[in-house]
Amino acid sequence: MIATNNNQVERVSRRGFLGRAFTAGSLVLGAKVLPLEAAAATAVGPTWAPSVYLGLSPTGIVTIIAHRSEMGTGVRTVLPMVIADELEADWKMIKVEQAIGDAKFGSQNTDGSCSIRDFYDALRQAGASAKLMLERAAAQKWNVPASECSGNNHFVVHTSGKKLAYGQLVALAAKQPVPKKEELTFKKEADYKYIGKDVPMIDLEDIVHGRGTFGMDAEVPGMVFASIERAPIYGAKYKSHDDAEARKVAGVSDVIVIPDFKPPHLFQALGGVAVIADSTWAAMQGRKKLKVQWEQSPHASFDSEAYKKELSDKARQPQKVVRNLGDVDAEFARAGKTIDAQYYVPHLSHAPMEPPAAIAEFKNGKVTAWAATQNPQAVQDAVSAAMGIDKKDVVCNVTLLGGGFGRKSKPDYVCEAAILSKKIGKPVKVAWSREEDIQFDFYHAVSSMYMKASVDAKGKPTAWLHRSVFPSIGSTFDASARYGQEFEMGMGWVDLPHDIPNHRAENGPAENHVRVGWMRAVANIYHAFAIHSFLDELAVAAKRDPVEYLLDVLGQDRKVLIKPEGMAYWNNTMSQDIYPVDTARLRRVIELAAEKSGWANYKPSKGKALGIAAHRSFLTYVATVVEVEVDDRGNLKIPKVVYAVDAGKIMHPDRVKSQFEGAAVFGTSIALHGEITAKGGRIQQSNYHNYQVARMNDAPYLTEVHVVKSDAPPAGVGEPGVPTVIPAICNAIYRATGKRIRELPLKKQLA
Repeated sequence: MIATNNNQVERVSRRGFLGRAFTAGSLVLGAKVLPLEAAAATAVGPTWAPSVYLGLSPTGIVTIIAHRSEMGTGVRTVLPMVIADELEADWKMIKVEQAIGDAKFGSQNTDGSCSIRDFYDALRQAGASAKLMLERAAAQKWNVPASECSGNNHFVVHTSGKKLAYGQLVALAAKQPVPKKEELTFKKEADYKYIGKDVPMIDLEDIVHGRGTFGMDAEVPGMVFASIERAPIYGAKYKSHDDAEARKVAGVSDVIVIPDFKPPHLFQALGGVAVIADSTWAAMQGRKKLKVQWEQSPHASFDSEAYKKELSDKARQPQKVVRNLGDVDAEFARAGKTIDAQYYVPHLSHAPMEPPAAIAEFKNGKVTAWAATQNPQAVQDAVSAAMGIDKKDVVCNVTLLGGGFGRKSKPDYVCEAAILSKKIGKPVKVAWSREEDIQFDFYHAVSSMYMKASVDAKGKPTAWLHRSVFPSIGSTFDASARYGQEFEMGMGWVDLPHDIPNHRAENGPAENHVRVGWMRAVANIYHAFAIHSFLDELAVAAKRDPVEYLLDVLGQDRKVLIKPEGMAYWNNTMSQDIYPVDTARLRRVIELAAEKSGWANYKPSKGKALGIAAHRSFLTYVATVVEVEVDDRGNLKIPKVVYAVDAGKIMHPDRVKSQFEGAAVFGTSIALHGEITAKGGRIQQSNYHNYQVARMNDAPYLTEVHVVKSDAPPAGVGEPGVPTVIPAICNAIYRATGKRIRELPLKKQLA
């Protein structure tokens, strides 16, 4: 996608796109992700397709093709920073182009807090390889040993002091053999110019001045607009419609039926009746006048209150064992004291500021799309399946995203645009309304969790039982799925790191009645809420300080080897050898959060107190202390949130802090307001008035982020700030008011 300042999208082929980025005479390098090794070099880029592109032109401009999606994380800046540092490039000479969807880039799914983790080594290698080839080119030109030449700020400098600009060496460098990995040398941390520094976001100026092209902004010549009436109850089938009044609306040109989906729903279009018009507004007005009849849905009886009871009843009964350490039942039988509690988190909506939007054009058996998507390769997969064409015939151009949180990695809205384009023979833009986004989301799963612990004389757990019952994301891909998947089990549940000799985790089956998908922090949201609320309850029962209690239950510093029952431990897809569960790192963030919040000297008073929670997710260790103030009317203020974070090696401190600041607001929204409910199968929420997100008066007044300096490999940043802030708020409320929060949202419980 090439966009001009007026948001006009220029259509170019993949070959044309690469040719535009890398002109003849450019040195083009790529780094493969698996295995991490340098790929071949060429003087012209289009015939070569590694996963990450690095091009150097004779002008000296370094062009980096960003293969991940920008939605405020800074990924389009941070990934190029890694290359630039090892290349010894001048940042002013860096140009970043957005990649289209293509499997040759490796994973393009900007999800799971893994962009830096997965590409750090590969990008360093790409930069170091290019620098060494430039140094060898200069050595050849000067007829000196390559060891006497070194890259320095976009020049190769000889020990004598003479130097050549990178651009002057492009043609000769392109003829050099690509170095083997063992030939490369990498910078020491003390020599970094960009890594670990707060380099301004490359998109910042365009975004703040309204020049950035988001999904809602994109346009192509001759496009029309669509608004779609979807079945009000999940699983209902189209029966008939009357469009006479809709066609009378000025600007409306057509009304088209989109076929019903067949389970599993995957990322298919939901089906329905689309109104086509010359503007989104006209299409929406026409859609309001449609009269559509639907067949009965098997989910028409779905009632969220009855479903809550169903899940909660299951959580109190024995279920499938997914981790079993020691003998929980024997310990419960002989223990002098047991404590139990039940927790509940409802369905949640992503509710990003920019609802889903996409343009698609079907032409000559191929689809070209422009979409606010977190995963252009998922667009290729979903659209090719919907259209019955080869995925190589689907081109997905990526715009900026006005928030995503996982919703925009599910490209049903792109499928809608493609299906409609084929039917009418024109490019079609589908822009969802806020109401559509909230009522037809891939919701975060509801969960009911039962906790039970036996405790010793100091109140420390000797046995721990955690049952969790939730509709699985697996049902998105397998309609028969009723139990959790390995990745859901491995999100802060089976990987309990505390020093508890007897531990059993159990998972109950759950029927799904809506589309379920991942949302920022995923299953960590409900598991962390239950675990860290329950730990706080145990501390209270033991009459011990929560920080001191957490550290005691955590036990001695050690690496915990997680061995779940009958499955592999997910561990965010990484080896436990490289990313172990390290209690020393969790201890450090607890101590740091307590120190920076002034925990030891804080004097709680009526309506005012601190709460704490500490959790490992996405390979990152986070402790959060929250201060709350609750008045006699139940009005809640959050004066301060204090994070302590160990995310391994940090690329961009400012982006890390901004992600945790955003996570504090996101988590506060979930804790205070987040709740999707249903009656008669229909979702009851429709906009921010009844699915609230934290406004300024709700949001934390001050968020401090304290980052632990670490030599550990890079870990996740975008999601780990969410799970801890929710139980920390609830634990603080208990200390301030005596009200124990065991289900969300909490706002209605304070009045």
